[in-house]
Amino acid sequence: MTLKRRSPQSIDRRTFLRRTSVTVGGASLAAALPFKLMRKAEAEESVASQPEVKQVRSVCTHCSVGCGVIAEVQNGVWVGQEPAFEHPFNLGAHCAKGASVRDHGRGDKRLKYPLKKVNGRWRRVTWEQAIDEIGAKLLQIREESGPDSVYWLGSSKHNNEQAYLLRKFVALWGTNNVDHQARICHSTTVAGVANTWGYGAMTNSYNDIHNSRAILIIGGNPAEAHPVSMQHVFRAKEKGARLIVVDPRFTRTAAHADQYVRIRPGGDVAFVYGLLWHIFENGWEDADFIRRRVYGMEAIREEAKKWPPKEVERVCGVPEEQVHQVAKTLAENRPGTVVWCMGITQHHHGTNQTRLLCILQLALGNMGVAGGGTNIFRGHDNVQGATDVGPNAHTLPGYYGLSEGAWRHWARVWGLDYDWLSSRFDPAEYPDGKGGRSRTMFMPGIPVSRWIDGVLEDKANLSQRDNLRAMIFWGHAPNSQTRGPEMKRAFEKLDLLVVIDPYPTVSAVMHERQNDTYLLPACTQFETHGSVTASNRSVQWRDQVIEPLFESQPDHVTMYRLAKKLGFAAELTRNIRVEGDEPVIEDILREINRGAWSIGYSGISPERLKRQQQYWHTFDTTTLRAEGGPCDGEYYGLPWPCWGKPELKHPGTPILYDLSKPVAEGGLPFRARFGVERNGVSLLAEDSYTKGSEIKDGYPEFSDKLLKKLGWWDDLTPEEKRQAEGRNWKTDLSGGIQRVAIAYGCAPYGNAKARCIVWTFPDPVPVHREPIYTRRRDLVQDYPTYPDRKRFYRLPTRYRSLQEIDFSRDFPLVMTSGRLVEYEGGGEETRSNPWLAELQQEMFVEVHPADANDAGLRHGGKVWVEGPEGGRILVTAFVTRRVPRGTVFMPFHFGGWWEGVDLKPRYPEGTAPYVRGEACNTVFTYGYDAVTMMQETKVSLCRLKRGG
Repeated sequence: MTLKRRSPQSIDRRTFLRRTSVTVGGASLAAALPFKLMRKAEAEESVASQPEVKQVRSVCTHCSVGCGVIAEVQNGVWVGQEPAFEHPFNLGAHCAKGASVRDHGRGDKRLKYPLKKVNGRWRRVTWEQAIDEIGAKLLQIREESGPDSVYWLGSSKHNNEQAYLLRKFVALWGTNNVDHQARICHSTTVAGVANTWGYGAMTNSYNDIHNSRAILIIGGNPAEAHPVSMQHVFRAKEKGARLIVVDPRFTRTAAHADQYVRIRPGGDVAFVYGLLWHIFENGWEDADFIRRRVYGMEAIREEAKKWPPKEVERVCGVPEEQVHQVAKTLAENRPGTVVWCMGITQHHHGTNQTRLLCILQLALGNMGVAGGGTNIFRGHDNVQGATDVGPNAHTLPGYYGLSEGAWRHWARVWGLDYDWLSSRFDPAEYPDGKGGRSRTMFMPGIPVSRWIDGVLEDKANLSQRDNLRAMIFWGHAPNSQTRGPEMKRAFEKLDLLVVIDPYPTVSAVMHERQNDTYLLPACTQFETHGSVTASNRSVQWRDQVIEPLFESQPDHVTMYRLAKKLGFAAELTRNIRVEGDEPVIEDILREINRGAWSIGYSGISPERLKRQQQYWHTFDTTTLRAEGGPCDGEYYGLPWPCWGKPELKHPGTPILYDLSKPVAEGGLPFRARFGVERNGVSLLAEDSYTKGSEIKDGYPEFSDKLLKKLGWWDDLTPEEKRQAEGRNWKTDLSGGIQRVAIAYGCAPYGNAKARCIVWTFPDPVPVHREPIYTRRRDLVQDYPTYPDRKRFYRLPTRYRSLQEIDFSRDFPLVMTSGRLVEYEGGGEETRSNPWLAELQQEMFVEVHPADANDAGLRHGGKVWVEGPEGGRILVTAFVTRRVPRGTVFMPFHFGGWWEGVDLKPRYPEGTAPYVRGEACNTVFTYGYDAVTMMQETKVSLCRLKRGG
């Protein structure tokens, strides 16, 4: 039987929330409830006519752990959620965000229909009117200022197919001015890791941490940012693993550590060199591993000599005994893994930091083994997949780059004439920042971290025809980016602003635009279907839970409808079926399969993913390998590279660079990506190869020429020969080169050494550079930042000229930022969820008691946080010893206030989040990584003043 409640005083959820204001603590909330909310349950007369409740399998839309979700749907309504106990990642567990995703899929605060701002007021319009007006304005701007004057800001919240389709869409529009959240979270990871051993991704998996004997978490707080990942850390600890946490702040993760190391913000390079100093001094390095598989470690050894314990302590604040103990723990407990997040990446020399952590693992021989590797936790649900195949300013899908060869490859995949594709781009040439000139087709676009400068900078200083005049915010929160006051000015200068999102985001309210602004309601990922890639490179399939709510529509439908208006819909979907206005998701994935050979998305078909989804229970929860059943021998999610065509049935690669398995079973060496020699020294592996390899040493990447030289060319079919002629392993659309290389036990991409020296980077060997905004003026003299650059990602970029200004006398406190367990990203979605909103209701700054007393602050009182570039925010003081004296911490999920003013009146009616607050990035300052343009949000300066 079912139960029903009868009461003349029953209230709906909205009334309940209004009465309680969602602004009181848990105990107060309970006290505020009317007594008669508790009432007798009575049996309902009949259940025979009740619609069946069906269970739908999906994946959580928050962080990139990739937790399974089982939604209960009745009569088209999402009525419940069950734990996915059989899912190999989360084993039924959820964090607060994952447990509340049902309200994301049916949220009251959603955008319900398209809106247009007219004379400062939001007016409802139809989709047809919105597409027509937006398209017409874009075409006008293109005619007047060229295709580069429009910026297409994509999303890590898109599924793989939508992310890929947007990158293709933007290519057909004729620009590389496109990007997504990875630029400001892990672009330095991708660049640093890829330039060390070949691929810029997590090498092992959450589950493989079970095999680790030591776990070093540095610049990460997974207990809050990736809570379910901690269950895997705890399983390792139960087996005896030692947990080391390095962080300026005593976090919830640090509370579980065997060794907690409090480090000065910005001192990570010094600390890691301190570890290497002890490792080399004591002979703890893996000399044989280095000889066989590593190039350039001697240069690291020489740099490490510059970091004796006293200098390490001077720069990073960690005493010798602690550094020595961490190094000894790592040396005595192998295999060990290193975990990092944005505490490592979001620095102006973040690429140096990610590279040095890779080098630490190379020195210890912790690569290519279970329990080892670099486990890099990504932030959004599909930030890994969007990076792999989606909208990046510096590359085409699959990390092919922007060379003519890359464009010709994708033109072949898309079935388009290369000359027609080239004609879509600006024909003029501009300074490329390397002393030459280039067309923008072959030049990285402006990154999302700098779009505001694309609007505000003098166009004479830009490497494109004109400034940015239109912004398409497609699933991105601007409050997650720095330099808020300048962003506000940039918003207000645009000729056109379009925000496409399930929620309006801060993009709709942080400015004072009166016209030419549109809000378009997108579906959530629960209202569509497709694939999503977790941090460990596993690709999972999501089924659609509910139909699109209100007037929202899937993002790939919006792309197609807009492409029709802009005149290239036929080219966009040449290989893709369209049903009504909806490109078929499965066909989009098949096109990805057809083109993304470089990272092995080629073997990941919709059919294989859907089959795995139905057999979660057959996968081992440590190895991720299926034991029996229809997926027998496959690894869960077919973690890329999944080589060849789907018919090859490659099982996926669970651990990158593992020599103990044949390539056909998931083994790999390091990638031969950087040539075969450098200054007369071989870059290929020595006495090192995967199990079963016909070549018992290093070898270059495979091409038609190498197959012919080895005598393996005739193993190709006649059709494969035709397509492979003149191609290599990543441009041969037949897949024959990959198939034959693997048949002989070889990796298609070659077998090389990992490298410690990156001769194309500003710092070939990683070095410490003092943060641009620092109070340690003594260290600026010894470890200065980079010289200013005139052309970098099309823009002038300041480094030394800014660091030379001493801001520390007026702004004496170090400022850092991070995540909360309750909210994600810019927070608009999660702060609009009533259950999460109840858990965390105020934006705050953590302040050490001494600093609070100096500023006259009391715990719970209001405080102004002021930055050296003019931004100021009014927040609540949280007085705590979690942070050291001289350092303050703020979460970055808040928005909806601006310098002391609540912006609720600017939101469309009914869409303002339950919880609003100041964005910490209103105060955070200039600073960009010298390789990727990653923003610097982990160390800046501020001052505190008591608020009213």
